[in-house]
Amino acid sequence: MSRRAKTIISLTPIVVLVVLLTVSISFFGADAISGASQVCLFAAALVCAALGMLVFRKPWADFEKAIRENIGDITQAVIILFLIGAISGSWTMSGTVPSLIYYGVHIIHPRVFLLSACVICAVVSLMIGSSWTTIATIGVALLGIGRAQGFSDGLIAGAIISGAYFGDKNSPISETTVMASSVAGTPLFTHIKYMMYTTVPSFAICLVLFTILGFAVDTTDTAHISLYSDTLASKFHISLWTLIVPAITAYMIAKKLDALIVLSVSALLATVSALILQPHIVSEIGRETLSIFGNDGGRGAELFTGSIRMIYDEVSVSTGVAEVDTLTSTRGMTGMLNTVFLIITTMCFGACLKASGMLGHITSLIIPLARRRASMVATTVCTGLGLNIVVSDQYLSIILTSEMFKKVYADNGYESRLLSRSVEDSGTVTSVLIPWNSCGMTQATVLSVPTLSYLPYCFFNILSPIMSIIVAAVGYKIFRLDPAVPSQPEPEEDVADSVSR
Repeated sequence: MSRRAKTIISLTPIVVLVVLLTVSISFFGADAISGASQVCLFAAALVCAALGMLVFRKPWADFEKAIRENIGDITQAVIILFLIGAISGSWTMSGTVPSLIYYGVHIIHPRVFLLSACVICAVVSLMIGSSWTTIATIGVALLGIGRAQGFSDGLIAGAIISGAYFGDKNSPISETTVMASSVAGTPLFTHIKYMMYTTVPSFAICLVLFTILGFAVDTTDTAHISLYSDTLASKFHISLWTLIVPAITAYMIAKKLDALIVLSVSALLATVSALILQPHIVSEIGRETLSIFGNDGGRGAELFTGSIRMIYDEVSVSTGVAEVDTLTSTRGMTGMLNTVFLIITTMCFGACLKASGMLGHITSLIIPLARRRASMVATTVCTGLGLNIVVSDQYLSIILTSEMFKKVYADNGYESRLLSRSVEDSGTVTSVLIPWNSCGMTQATVLSVPTLSYLPYCFFNILSPIMSIIVAAVGYKIFRLDPAVPSQPEPEEDVADSVSR
């Protein structure tokens, strides 16, 4: 078979997936990730397997083995995702998240609003591990405050998204962070620590820019701040005691305990904190749960069922203010099912690409572009961005980019942390900049701000992939698998020549 024919066949499943996702998103919109996208992935995987068996004569056993291995590799990530859902519910209902928001909004001053909005979103996202949740809750609140103070929607949204994605990217309980580290084979906290070399400079520049831009508008309207803070204080017991849980969580992270241990203990402590500090909230959730089944077991039953349900189910607290109700709603463990569904179907598609030999062929077309270390990272970054544009989903971008370059980095003696960081610097943060990407569509819908309006002001998202390439080119903290090879400064090695060897 000619190289051209092999290329056409290898690209066919990806083209099929792009077409299916495009049609799916056009009909389902942001809800496509609730099931439609997964069906598209299954269909594309079947096309890939069929072509592999019929054209490349690959036995079905190879595909089955690749799928089993791929899904096995993400077992820990799936458990972590469910624990993330547990933390989302327990941290909110224990008053931890409301207290963070309450104290955070009180530092806002019109002249430093953009800076504060970015920092608040970064802190909240770092704590809860979700840029989507942060943007849909505190982000919506900050958008209202910024509008009242006279800032443009695009500028406000840019500050919110920049902060939310910085926190999401560096949070040990973030879905994308867990996924990027797991697929690349990098320990979670090693991955997060290594990202600091690119994320901190990018975020620092981002904060400087928002500080400068913040002085463009002069106003002092803080009505929205009072509304949100007063409503939260009237429903939750706002106290510094609620911040003990994130403090202990941070301590465990600093001690480099396993992610499963950190998340499990954190969720447990937050549940205990909720029973002690917010018993009325837990009781309210339990009473509602018992009423569904026609039971009335008393105070003890309410506290028990409430504490269980806030961990696993979607719950919200009625405050009388619709915006704050949204702010205090959580998805729980069941809220992670769509994400797990998406990850499993993505891994099936990636496994079929790998088993058929198509992924290897596509990679061989890209590798010649990565002739040296800097160009290798640049190619990885561009591939992540390109997949965000083509397949319209950050999860696919993260997984496929990792699969394509994992062997390249290993063969050339680079630790997996360089790959996982390069993938996150592109696949995670640029997804929200693409209007038709699931992330871009979702945030534009949630904030009611067109993607192209906030894109120029998403400084962190724009700077991250650029910073990743710069740091690789400089050779700062580039670690090798062979300890005999100096980690820095490092000569620019010809990757293509190494691959050929």
